[in-house]
Amino acid sequence: MSQQRNFIHVIGLLFLGLFAMPGTAQNVKKNLPNFDIRPYHFGFMLSANQSDFNFALDSLYGELKGISNAPQAGFNMHLMASYTLSRHVRLRFEPGLSFQDRGLSYQYAGAQTGSISRTEAVNLDIPLVLKYRTDRLNNIAAYTLLGIKYARDFQSQEDVNQQLQSGNIIRLQSNNVAADIGAGLDFFLPFFKFSVQVKTEHGLIDVLIPDDTDLANPLDFLKTRSFVVSFCFEG
Repeated sequence: MSQQRNFIHVIGLLFLGLFAMPGTAQNVKKNLPNFDIRPYHFGFMLSANQSDFNFALDSLYGELKGISNAPQAGFNMHLMASYTLSRHVRLRFEPGLSFQDRGLSYQYAGAQTGSISRTEAVNLDIPLVLKYRTDRLNNIAAYTLLGIKYARDFQSQEDVNQQLQSGNIIRLQSNNVAADIGAGLDFFLPFFKFSVQVKTEHGLIDVLIPDDTDLANPLDFLKTRSFVVSFCFEG
């Protein structure tokens, strides 16, 4: 819930920053006046993420009293190709890599702190995103995002034999599908367009491998979730 509250707050600040601009600035020089005429645009994105799980408990047993998220930080690097569908709508293809760490804290009776089990992922992301953008206000425009993403985890431990490990691990499937929802601001600078955007990624499939371990048995399902802040450069 904290990620959702943060997301709502950032969205509100982005749109307040756009519409709070004074109306007297109508004579500001318009940068890149022909930018929207071209059907194709290319660029890249650098992002920071905070990732955790959407999960449900199946049952608690023994000394296990509860499980909670332990969000971890990571980063993304993506290329971007944008195609203009209409005056306000663009289709974006954003392939790249995302480095996402997640953790679950297992609380046991009599323990002062929870025992955190972490998962590390290096994903090849293949997203398709629809971008709906407002008209420009001088050199700024606001937009919203809605997309779908396939991800392949190159660091997945789905083939690991638990019996050969010194301790149990949470095993996740290497393939994942997620929905992307977000918003941002475009800033038209003299030589390129710079954007700041925030989005949430919600996994659509259960990636938990139920391998009859003390870590997996209490869980009914595990779906990925991330909060992402991106800086985009487009020419």
